[in-house]
This record gives sequence, structure tokens and C-alpha cells, in this order.
Amino acid sequence: MTTAYDAIVLAGGAARRLGGADKPGVRVGGRPLLDRVLAGCRDAGRTVVVAEPRATARPVEWAREEPPGGGPVAALAAGLRRLAEDASPAGAAPAEPSAPARADSSSADSSSEEAVPGRPDAGPARPGGSGISADLVLVLSADLPFFDAGTARRLVDALAAAPGAEAVVGVDAEGREQPLVAAYRAAALRRELAGAAAERGRLDGLPLRRITAGLRLVRIPAEASASFDCDTWEDIAAARARIREHGNVLDEWITAVKDELGIDLDVDTGLLLDLARDAAHGVARPAAPLTTFLVGYAAARAAGGEGGPEAVKEAVQKAAALAQRWAAEQDGAG
Repeated sequence: MTTAYDAIVLAGGAARRLGGADKPGVRVGGRPLLDRVLAGCRDAGRTVVVAEPRATARPVEWAREEPPGGGPVAALAAGLRRLAEDASPAGAAPAEPSAPARADSSSADSSSEEAVPGRPDAGPARPGGSGISADLVLVLSADLPFFDAGTARRLVDALAAAPGAEAVVGVDAEGREQPLVAAYRAAALRRELAGAAAERGRLDGLPLRRITAGLRLVRIPAEASASFDCDTWEDIAAARARIREHGNVLDEWITAVKDELGIDLDVDTGLLLDLARDAAHGVARPAAPLTTFLVGYAAARAAGGEGGPEAVKEAVQKAAALAQRWAAEQDGAG
């Protein structure tokens, strides 16, 4: 059984090095940075984004630090506070994906934090709509374009396997700890936040190391791509260039299309590419995209509209066999 975890994404910074741009909304590979991070923590039971609500590709809950723009420690406290509350009931009215979700502006008090889903087809925050918080929480910044579910699982599982540890923090190639690419025990975070608040009287303006310094940490290497963050326009340009590299572009494009269409399905892209090649060579070039479209349509209709990877594979095999028979006739072999 996989380890349950929740996620907090800090997305309310001022982005001064980007000239005050809306950093979570900056697009890399056609997708906002925030949506890319949310895809990486898609296995979380509940996900809280600390920022002003907006439309997102996946359903999340929202919180706001006090005061707004009060820094990462205040934001972390707001996210944990939201997780301590009940989640919104399953079936709450979803926001339209084309329009930002609106927060209740009648009160700036953090007690008014509310859940605002993204697209309705992305699924519930936790099976059964439970508002129960997990013992482990993944804490991320909203500017990690290449953070993925595999890294999320590695951090969480490493913490679950180290009962004496209170956090597992990624360490980049230069040896720097990445506290916003990390998994924490929620109780330990709450303890350190309470101590900081009692000592100082407030949490805004504190550096995150004030909280992490009191934790028993396990440090693990963070993959360069997973810990790559976008602080400047040069970083954004580098991220945009990376996704267009030959070894990355197809996976990036398929992921972007699935998110855009609300599809959560892992398919063997190699099978589809082979089918497209067979259709193009054995029939005619325009047959390639038309054939793959029809395969997708057939898979979607399979098993009463619940076609999955196996339905795709079966449809591909049938269409590929047809293309080969077609080619054989043309060559006079059949």
C-alpha cells in the first residue's frame, strides 16, 4: 500500500525577480507553472494552494497567509491550518476551467479559507470526499516546472521509511537544501510553527530555515530537473527550451494535451507512433493522424465508455494489423 500524503503548494510570492509577474500563471510548455506542479503531486489526498484562487487543471483547496505576501512561513502555517479543517463536501460546485475561481472577498481573515475546485473531471480531492488530513505533507513551491509524481513518491516514501525523521529534504547538485521540495511530518511542522509564533508573536517575514532548523532531517539527492525552479525570465527561457529538446518534446506534449483535455490515462506512446508509421507508409500519409484518432475513439467506447490502457492497446493492434494487410495487398503479397 502506498503512503498517504497531503500537499501544500506555496504560490503567493511577489516574484520580484520576474518584475512582479504572475509567476504561477507563467506558461512553460503551454501549461501554467502551477498546473505543472499540481500534476507532480496528483497522488496527494488533499492539495492546498496558498494563494489567491484561480482556475486550475486539478481540484485544490485554497488558503491565504496572514498578511498576504507575508512569506513562506506564514504561507506554510496557512496551508497546515487549511488541512486541519474539513475539506469541502464532494460535489461542491466546480469552477469553470476558463474563468478564475473567486474567493469570498467579504473577509480577509484566514478563517474564511475555502475550497475552490478546478476542472470537474479531475476527480475528488480524496476518495469519498474525506476531509481527514494525512500525517505526511509534501511542501512545494509553485515554480518547479519539472517536478513529477515519481519525485513526490520518493520523498514521501523515504520519510515513511525513517520513523525517527521529521522531514526528508531534497538536496541539489550544489549541496543546497531545498525545503520547498520536501516531505514533512505535519505534527512536527505544527510544533515548530507554534514555537516560532510564541517566540516572536507572528510568523510573517520569517525565513523557512527558522522552521526547518528545529526538525530532524534526512537529506536525499534531488534530481536536477525536479528541483529546478524559475526565479528569473532566464530560468523560464531555459525551462521552455528544455521541453523542446528531442528527448523531451513528445512526453511533454502528450502530458500537456492530457491535462488540457482532462485525460488521466497512461498510454504506450511507442505503440501509437508505430501505428502512425504503419498507416503513413502502408496507406497514405494523412492516414496516420486519422487512424490514431479513430483508435482513441474506439478505446473510449470500449467497455461502456471506460476504456483504459488495455482498450487502447487492443485497438492499436487491430488497426496496425489492418494497415499491414493493406500494405501487403499493395505489394502484391496477399
